[in-house]
Amino acid sequence: MSAGLAPQSRIFAAPEELAQEVADWIVERACERPRRFALCLSGGATPKRLYELMAAPPRRDRFPWQRTHWFWGDERVVPHDDPRSNFHMAWEALLRHVPVPPGNIHAIPTERISPAAGAAEYEAALKRFYGAETLLAERPLFDLTLLGLGDDGHIASLFPVSAAVAETDRWVVPVDGEGALGRITLTYPALASSAVTAFLVVGERKRKVLARVRAGDPALPAVRLRPAGDLYWFADRAAAVMPAFSGE
Repeated sequence: MSAGLAPQSRIFAAPEELAQEVADWIVERACERPRRFALCLSGGATPKRLYELMAAPPRRDRFPWQRTHWFWGDERVVPHDDPRSNFHMAWEALLRHVPVPPGNIHAIPTERISPAAGAAEYEAALKRFYGAETLLAERPLFDLTLLGLGDDGHIASLFPVSAAVAETDRWVVPVDGEGALGRITLTYPALASSAVTAFLVVGERKRKVLARVRAGDPALPAVRLRPAGDLYWFADRAAAVMPAFSGE
């Protein structure tokens, strides 16, 4: 991970304030970009409220839907209408309510396909979008990547004991052994290839793992991410009550 969290960290009094402020921040980021805007979404409970706010006025009326492309950092291998699907959550909270062109939605393929085949297909789709087979440091794949922080320090579906954390070549891989469901995840090379990376961390249960990330514990997948661009940490006070985050 980039050295130090403090220069671009913000602490909010409550999850609702975080969701409101970060929604505004994302809208501003997208509006500043004159050409297409590539946004990689996070799953989980934390970003749901953020997505709902982006789908409602006044943010919905300002956001450049026509030139924004939507991607996902990871997915469970379930149908897209399954409540456990990260795509389903983002669709219900955000995408079905806004005028986004269907061709701008790049869901991870999980229906009637194996995790390995789905990963290969998604990597091919990312490379077509990027226009090259190799990621260049000066030309990130994404303009903005949103990430959560698991209780065990995982990001996307890069878990501490997963072989996926050692992948340095492929952009997308299948993940086995994490619960009953197969998963597909972007790897470190793809997740790191972003002009801006933003972690969203909410709740007291995340306090210990956030402290470990701040201390640079190398056992945590979040610590091993090396973003190509700017790194932001957005947390609420319940997650971030510690000296490292005492200043805003």
